[in-house]
Formats: sequence, C-alpha cells, structure tokens
Amino acid sequence: MHRETSPPILTVKDLTVAFGPMERPARAVAGLNLTLQPGEILGIAGESGSGKSTLCNAIIRTLPRSARVGGEVRYDGRQLLALSEREMRGLRGSEISMVLQNPMTSLDPLFTIGNQVDEVLRERRRQGQSNDQVTAIGLLRRVHLTAPELRLRQYPHQLSGGMRQRVLTAMATAATPRLLIADEPTTALDASIQDEILLLFREIRDRAGTAIIIVTHDLSAIRRLSDRIIVMYAGRLVEEGPTATVFSAPRHPYTRALLDSLPQVEGDTVTLKAIPGQVPNLAELPHGCAFADRCPVAIARCRTEDPTEMQLGLRHRAFCWLADTAS
Repeated sequence: MHRETSPPILTVKDLTVAFGPMERPARAVAGLNLTLQPGEILGIAGESGSGKSTLCNAIIRTLPRSARVGGEVRYDGRQLLALSEREMRGLRGSEISMVLQNPMTSLDPLFTIGNQVDEVLRERRRQGQSNDQVTAIGLLRRVHLTAPELRLRQYPHQLSGGMRQRVLTAMATAATPRLLIADEPTTALDASIQDEILLLFREIRDRAGTAIIIVTHDLSAIRRLSDRIIVMYAGRLVEEGPTATVFSAPRHPYTRALLDSLPQVEGDTVTLKAIPGQVPNLAELPHGCAFADRCPVAIARCRTEDPTEMQLGLRHRAFCWLADTAS
C-alpha cells in the first residue's frame, strides 16, 4: 500500500503544455498540479482530448518538439524538465516506465517476442543493472504469460491482445521501476482480459511498491484499481479525490456526467447516456468554466469567471463554483 507520510515520488506543479502559434495556443494541459505517493495507484479519467495522454508524455518527456512546456515535474526531488535527454534516457525504463495503449503497434512485427525482450534486458546490463535473477522466460512468467518458452519464439501477430499487453508490461517492469505509467492499457481487450491486466498492475504495486498512473476513459477500470482519481476536462484538472469518495459523491458536474454515462444494464437491455455537446477547441476556449456550455446546472458566473479550487474534504477538491452545494 502507498504511504501518505512519505515524501511524494512525483510532484507536478503548474504544468502547462501548449501547441500551435504563440498568439493562439492550444493548451492541452493548463496549470495542472498533482502529487503521487510511493506505492499509490492514481487513475486519470476524462474524454478524448481532455489532456490525459499529454500529461503523461510531459511527465516522461516524450512530447513532440513542437510542444511548449512550462511548470515543474519533480520525480524523487529531481526536476525532470531541466534534465538533459541523456539523463532522461537513464531514468526511462529503469526508474520510470510507460506501458502504451496499443500493443500491436508498440511491438515490432518483424522481430520475435524473444528478440524484443532480450533488447530490454541488454539495456539493463548497459545501465549496470544486475541480470542474474531475471531472464526473458522469468519476465514472462512474472506477468503470468502461458508457455513463455513458446511465446519467445513467436511474433506479435501470433499472440492475442491480452498476451501482447502482458509482454509490454513485462518489458516495462523488467527493471522494477519506481513509477509506472499505463496509457489506456485495457483498450480493445474483452472484459475478462481487462480484469486480468488490472490485477496484474495491482500485483506489480504490491510486489515492488511501484507507484502507478493509469490513464483511461474506462471509469470502471479506475474504480477497480486506483486509490485516487483525477478527472480532466479540456486540459484542466476539474476534480480530484480518493476513488471511493469521488465515485460515491462526485462534486463536479463533469464527473457526475462521466459516471452517468457508464452503461446501465437491465436484463437484456443496455442503456448508454451520452454527454451532450463536444469538448471545446483548446485554442478557442470560452471564458469561465470550459464545461459550462455542456453543464446542466451552469449559472451566469460559470460563463464569465474561471472556477477556483474548492477543498471538499480529505484530499478531495473540485474546480466548480457550485461544488459546495452539490449533492
């Protein structure tokens, strides 16, 4: 379990990521603050275009050159945005790892699984990390991949989606990172395989004390896995709190709308309640709250003034003028 009394392993302060012309920037992340404790699992939720993946790529320094990044990202006290690319390469894959959302495109189709896992192990040796207790077969066994000896001889297209995701997770955790970022790790997997992958992440946390950020539009996955959740909309953090608290008593209208959009099953009938409207153009955000045009309870103030942070309880906050009146 995570230790709230320990210093944060990750601190993000006033992070902004902008693209496009200086006079009309699209701020994919705007003034975002968060912390992550050792061994904590943090879920990041929001629609496509909310800034979730941009945030993670900013943390691990894999944004395109066109991105303009401001603020601070501190990992274990080190300001990542000030490190050289060589210094960042030393951290990636050893202390900080990322599991990408599409295992079919993340694995090279021209090489066997064994070739690709061996490349990760060779990199560990180049960085001076002992490989005595870790073999390619051992890595695949650690993520519960069946018949690991056979899988090493196979190519990515010969594995199922769930198997490929396990391979990526094995490669990302080969060096037992202290921080693991998983970007949509259960996309395109069926429900039973999703559950297995989520259990695998929890096992990694429990076994090694790894802090994990899981990015997904699947709120049910966050509910099952994470200790804490942040909800993003149009590049901004709109609500943050313990997962159980946010799910039982959401205080931002966007969070409530996301929860209401979860499939409702009654017998053979599945009902989906979509959020009306679209995420606004990040280069043309309206005055006030970016969600106001889609919000069923917006008042005049919401369209003219940016909402300020409202503390709602232990580690629970929301950016909404009506958060303290929400029920």
